[in-house]
Amino acid sequence: MLTSLIAFIIVIAVCVIVHEYGHYVTAKILGVQVHEFAFGMGPAILQHRNKKTKMLWSWRLFPVGGFCRLAGMNEDEEGEIVIPGMGFDEQPAWKRFLILLNGSLFNVLLAVLLMALFLWGYGVLDMDSTKIGEIMPGFPAEVSGLKSGDEILSVNGKKPDEDSKTSKWRGMSEIIRTESLKNENVIFEIKRGQENLTLKIKIPVNEEYGRPMLGVSPSHVKYGFIKAIKSSLNYTYRMTSMMLRGFYELIARRQEADVTGPVGIASMSGKAMREGFWDFITFIAIIALNLGILNLFPIPALDGGRILFVLLEMIVRRRLPEKVENWIHMAGFALLISLMVLITCKDIYNLFFTH
Repeated sequence: MLTSLIAFIIVIAVCVIVHEYGHYVTAKILGVQVHEFAFGMGPAILQHRNKKTKMLWSWRLFPVGGFCRLAGMNEDEEGEIVIPGMGFDEQPAWKRFLILLNGSLFNVLLAVLLMALFLWGYGVLDMDSTKIGEIMPGFPAEVSGLKSGDEILSVNGKKPDEDSKTSKWRGMSEIIRTESLKNENVIFEIKRGQENLTLKIKIPVNEEYGRPMLGVSPSHVKYGFIKAIKSSLNYTYRMTSMMLRGFYELIARRQEADVTGPVGIASMSGKAMREGFWDFITFIAIIALNLGILNLFPIPALDGGRILFVLLEMIVRRRLPEKVENWIHMAGFALLISLMVLITCKDIYNLFFTH
């Protein structure tokens, strides 16, 4: 429970602070006044005011996320002065659009950088080679003397088809499975360092898996920095496409909703942290991407809802009355809170009664 709580605080803090920093940086670049940038929520425990800009940096009691409070967004506190021409509501539509958009874009950028860090620092399973990574204890590979780093050259003289779209590792795995079912002993030709060896291995059908299991996994390969960035961008694109397709299928009622709230995210955060540093890094990347994309949905109270109004203003050249827009956002916020309560109740029920 404690691990899940700590992990959840870290995940939310990182994702929300990066999101709010996107708003902050864009506002500063575009000349919009920022009243406060806060780390955490609740009562302030430490504050520092910039003498030149009068902006307040604050550290708050509860380390869950944070916020960026811009001048002219109906969040001005008593005694705060909005410098003429620097309020958010005084800005042209294109500036307000960029400020609202860049919170989510910073989340997407965070996801890209974290996935690139994962690919560069830890790597992925190398499915394009037949080099052995991990030897699973108790399986034929360990008994036969196969070692991590060995490269499987052939099995009973057979090699994966070079022209096949199937990866080398999957191709070799299929050959091993087929030959194991046909022959009591399978002849492996392997390369260990500069030496070529031949091993005769008996691979019976594993009772648990219902098929012959040698007991090896692919080796890891770390990407160079540039390749890591490119692969991360490709991964982010594919994940975003899957998210949008899933949302469309949900709206079209082609699949049931499977939504997780704070309790569910906390549980998954703790599990990712317990599995190791790199699992936790990839989990933060996934949450950051989800937060960035979902926050752009045209729902009142979210950035996407505000962006929708700005886009309509840019099209019709007329701004919706401030009171009307605020009322719509308040209604949207109330709806989101109600939905969050329902999802949280569902998560609590699943946590205690379905395990």
